Amino acid sequence: MRICLFPGTFDPITLGHTDVIDRALDLFDKLVIGIGYNSAKQPMFPLEQRMEWIRQHYKNDSRVEVASYQGLTIDFCRKIEARFILRGIRGVGDFEYEKAIADVNRTMEPSVETIFLSCSPQYASIASTLVRDIHRHGGEVSPFVPNAVLEGIKSLQK
Repeated sequence: MRICLFPGTFDPITLGHTDVIDRALDLFDKLVIGIGYNSAKQPMFPLEQRMEWIRQHYKNDSRVEVASYQGLTIDFCRKIEARFILRGIRGVGDFEYEKAIADVNRTMEPSVETIFLSCSPQYASIASTLVRDIHRHGGEVSPFVPNAVLEGIKSLQK
C-alpha cells in the first residue's frame, strides 16, 4: 500500500493545501494529513478544530485520514508506515527550504521519499499566515479557504 504523509500545521487548511492534496490523491492509496506540533508556532485555531475542518472537507474520500503527532516527521512516517512525504511548493523559496528538510529526512530514513507538488498558479500566493492575518483584522477569507473552514470560522464568531 502506498501511504503518504502530508505534514503541516494547517492553521487553517487553505485552498492551496487542498489543491495539492486533491492532485496527489491519485498517486497514493492513502494520504494522511498529519498535523504536527511545532514548538516554534502558536496556532490561532485549536488542534481539534483544524482536524475537524479537514475531516469535513474530505468526508467523502476514504483515502484521506487526519492525524496529529509530536516529534520528528520521519518518526511519524515510520509509525504509520508511510513511504512518502508530500510537500506543496509555492515558489523557489519554498523549494530550497523543503529540499533541505527532505535531504535530512532521507538521511535519517532512506526508504521514505519526499514528493514535491507545485501549487496551481491561482493558489500560489495563499498561505495560512496570510489567511490568519486577514481573519485577525476582520477581512474576508472566503477566497482562500474551503467551505468547512469558512463555516467553522463564522460559527466561532457567534
